[in-house]
Amino acid sequence: MKPEVYKPLSVIWDYMHMNMEPEPADCIVGFGNYNDDIALRAAELYHQGFAPKILFTGGLGRNTIDLWTQTEAERFAQIAQSAGVPACDIIIEAKASNTAENILFTRDKLNELGITVKKILGVHKPFMERRIYAAWKVYWPEMDFIITSPQQSIEEYLEASVKQGLTEEKVIDVLVGDFQRIDVYAKKGYQIPQEIPEAVKE
Repeated sequence: MKPEVYKPLSVIWDYMHMNMEPEPADCIVGFGNYNDDIALRAAELYHQGFAPKILFTGGLGRNTIDLWTQTEAERFAQIAQSAGVPACDIIIEAKASNTAENILFTRDKLNELGITVKKILGVHKPFMERRIYAAWKVYWPEMDFIITSPQQSIEEYLEASVKQGLTEEKVIDVLVGDFQRIDVYAKKGYQIPQEIPEAVKE
């Protein structure tokens, strides 16, 4: 990417972060997409003792249906097991195809298994932190929710995404699209409203 692109893109990148500190929870939820580092971050938090279980949610979405045949949740579960998480501590929800379904199907899967949770520690892409938090407050507002992400710079994230089969242009399109949804989806009622500073809009 041209160096002059990083500065304006970094403004959006920084805004989309919530910068929450991980807290002990009853379950870690890894949200499926094309970024394998989410599974590794979830495994890291598990090994650090933040929660006794990991639930991976995701079927095949618009960004992965042409990349993989295996569902996002199944792929992430295998990565987490390779990172030392026992299979017995991993729950798979492999039907969700969008953010709302990720949240609602996670709730339903935990209820189906009779697992009581009072707090969830979520793991998503770095620039999805704000969006997933805003959506969570609409679809499961009574559940205490903390969000974190792989600890990466924008340069590291782009490099990792390209290695996983995406182009830089595709990653930038996704990032900017998720930023636009902060406003558009709030107006549709899919997310709670979020203040967007003028410098970010510009």
